[in-house]
Amino acid sequence: MPGPSYRFGPRGLCRGAALTLLFGCALATAAATGSLPGAADPAEPGPRARSVASAVDPREAVEAAAAEAEADGKSGTDAAQEAVSRSGDRWGAVYDEREYEEFEQALDGSYTGVGLSARRSAGRGVIVSRVEPGGPAARAGLRAGDQLRTVDGHRVDRRPVAEVVALLRGDRTDAAAGTAVALGLRRGGHSWTETLHREKLSTEPVSVRRLGSTPSSAVLIKVSAFTKGTGAEIRDAVRTAPGDAGILLDLRANAGGLVTEAVTAASAFLDGGLVATYDVHGEQRALNAEPGGDTDRPLVVLVDGGTMSAAELVTGALQDRGRAVTVGTRTFGKGSVQMPSRLAGGSVAELTVGHYRTPAGRSVDGRGITPDMVAGAAAQERAETVLSGLGGGS
Repeated sequence: MPGPSYRFGPRGLCRGAALTLLFGCALATAAATGSLPGAADPAEPGPRARSVASAVDPREAVEAAAAEAEADGKSGTDAAQEAVSRSGDRWGAVYDEREYEEFEQALDGSYTGVGLSARRSAGRGVIVSRVEPGGPAARAGLRAGDQLRTVDGHRVDRRPVAEVVALLRGDRTDAAAGTAVALGLRRGGHSWTETLHREKLSTEPVSVRRLGSTPSSAVLIKVSAFTKGTGAEIRDAVRTAPGDAGILLDLRANAGGLVTEAVTAASAFLDGGLVATYDVHGEQRALNAEPGGDTDRPLVVLVDGGTMSAAELVTGALQDRGRAVTVGTRTFGKGSVQMPSRLAGGSVAELTVGHYRTPAGRSVDGRGITPDMVAGAAAQERAETVLSGLGGGS
């Protein structure tokens, strides 16, 4: 029987063999997730995994709590959530069947929501980490950095981000396109309430443009998330970039996504070799780049505090392998591995079982990645200057 399904990070689950790294801040509109290579459905962990997991993690307690609640006619999901909370697992979470279906849709870059992502910020509660261009939140003027205080009157400052996401999405009766959600917001000293209407949205996670008008002008590749097809889009953009034009890979505010896509993206700039290692209950495994990437073109990677998970995996690989100069501010620091389990009643629980490391063996979780050149508000300008100095055009 195949081994269990694993995932990096706190959000969601997807059937099949799609390797994923969390959308590190839980996306308020959707999240993309999956399983590591050779994974099985989470309901069917292999016998070896079962014996190891029972010795070192609280998964069995969570499963038992859900089963007991269901047998008593109560909510298995609620019981599992309480058990996960007691476990002390910072990134552990429980999701119902509807959320599971939404995550699958998110892998394809479509979802119903208001077009914003949220994350917890030290001392500031829950803040907006990204606003999807053209979505309801963008049209209402919301910005990254806005503090999210309430959702439909419910305070969110002390709630786990997963619960905030659930409130933003709505329950089974009010999560459809066209339904309304009222957000209490604060920006600086100004507080207000904004009512948004959910829409069916599609993401375009990769955008490509020239930074000048000459044949040698550098190419900017902006990646907002690693959903299905993102890695191939990045690879194609690199292959079709003119001449020796340099690449500015912008991973700022990238909340992560599918690890398979992250590895493909890293492979666009590497000729095989190690991208990252990860452990599951102490057992080390490796993620390797595909051969044949462009190893000569000048490359600068832009990062910030919103660069998370799969985006940190790419950043760490390119930095440790000496392939890119990184510019910006320290990344978020999310590199934990979760194992999803199917629970009684159909919900799914995810508990942390390990962490990943960069090729040089650096742990990202809780630490983040410090760029080679620290730059704040003028980070892109500084990055373009560095790229020009590397001979990558201007």
